[in-house]
Amino acid sequence: MGLFKADLYRSFAIGFVLGAAALVAGTSAFADEPQGGIVAAAQAAPVVVDHTR
Repeated sequence: MGLFKADLYRSFAIGFVLGAAALVAGTSAFADEPQGGIVAAAQAAPVVVDHTR
């Protein structure tokens, strides 16, 4: 009698494969967009002058 049964390892393997497939499918859906689509382009914040002194 082992600590973990084979069903646990099989469940982890199936979950890993399905999760990886979902991740690849989700990220490849945005591959055709010019800026990647997942991460927006960085924009600098407007300059605010400090008037506290």
